[in-house]
Amino acid sequence: MAGLDLVPRMARYLDKHLIFPLLEHVQQQGIYAEEDILKAQFDLLQKTKLIDSAIEKYKAIHKTEDVPEALKNQRQDVVLQLKALKADCKQLLTVIEDPSLSKIKVEGESREKSAQAYREALVSLKEKHNIIPEHVEALYKYAKLYFECGNYGMVEGSDKMGAAEFLPIYRMLTADPNSENAFSALWGKLASEILLGKWEEAADDLRTLREAIDTKHWSNPLQQLEQRTWLVHWSLFVYFKPEASKLSNSRSEVIDLFFSPPYLQTIQTNCSHILRYLAAAVITNPRRRNALKDLVRIIQQEHHTYRDPITEFVECLLVNYDFDSAQEKLRQCEKLLASDYFLQGLSEEFIQNARLFIFETYCRIHQCIDISMLADKLNMGQEEAELWIVNLIRNARLDAKIDSEKHHVIMGSTKPSVYQQVCTKTKSLCFRSYVLAGNFTKQRSKYDREDDM
Repeated sequence: MAGLDLVPRMARYLDKHLIFPLLEHVQQQGIYAEEDILKAQFDLLQKTKLIDSAIEKYKAIHKTEDVPEALKNQRQDVVLQLKALKADCKQLLTVIEDPSLSKIKVEGESREKSAQAYREALVSLKEKHNIIPEHVEALYKYAKLYFECGNYGMVEGSDKMGAAEFLPIYRMLTADPNSENAFSALWGKLASEILLGKWEEAADDLRTLREAIDTKHWSNPLQQLEQRTWLVHWSLFVYFKPEASKLSNSRSEVIDLFFSPPYLQTIQTNCSHILRYLAAAVITNPRRRNALKDLVRIIQQEHHTYRDPITEFVECLLVNYDFDSAQEKLRQCEKLLASDYFLQGLSEEFIQNARLFIFETYCRIHQCIDISMLADKLNMGQEEAELWIVNLIRNARLDAKIDSEKHHVIMGSTKPSVYQQVCTKTKSLCFRSYVLAGNFTKQRSKYDREDDM
């Protein structure tokens, strides 16, 4: 499966700390040689401040307890840097640790009101303790070093603050909220929340960062394209990794994000391999069947730049109507889903919905269907297929019946009524109008700001 592994393609658009979970996954899957993975992990660790982890990997690679002096010296240097930066922003850290601030956060009536009250109290304490811009910038460097050392933020059972807590405070206090450091702080907080597994906060951070990227005035359009490419890749952690119970609407959100014109252009220009995840999101979301036509169009457009079993399954079934090839691709999809870091949790759901796609497509072009042949198309046993079809007809209320003697499924007329067609077209029109209005508002606000300048 090494040929279908996307880690080498995706790594260039991810923070180094976000690559570690992907390397651990391919290590568990046995996709690459163990020695190659250990070496890649060690090389990556050397580019961070995770010195203790680098020492452990060095021992595992060389099978020794002796550690080079260079690594020991790096550890001492990091400790000295932390102490120096903590001293530079000690006065501000005293303000941040003020008990009145934590009390405001706990007693807030809502997240918005609490955040506003916290901001006002923080600014008041900043003025009271004579905090100068140098202290604030030192906090940014301190938070950045914290992140590089793996201190991402508070964890359950601990009240020790980390990068995820310091970076938002920096953005509240910085004199220039549009500076490069302030913008980088958004990325740092998102990465911290992802690594801590705080998915709701990460989803909020992702929306904030998207708005910042879309509304910021870029001197070079290529910079904005690059930022959007990074956002597309980081969004995979937010929308595909958490359990469905925590982010129930994640699949719809990622479809909206990837189909929005700026990000769709980004995917087609820089990262066509993201079509794997867009296709998986559409297939596993029965409520978004209206996106199928656009998905098929894009997969066909990018056919020569990217293909994998998931995109080929869509083509075989919905373009070529080649059910035998679709069945073979579905078998390959099972292996791919099990090995993909982001999609492994969707394997069962994907297969069920893919079988439903095959069944519905087959039923649309046949009136009388042999159950044994359909079972073969669905890669199921005959009895299992018959029971599955019975439940499907009952739950979906399809106009069909089963002839038990001949083992046939007899389809009735399934043409949608005029009313249903009008409803479907209207829903699609409303969604496209909403997207168009949103883009117009963003562009108008952008030009208004330029006029004010």
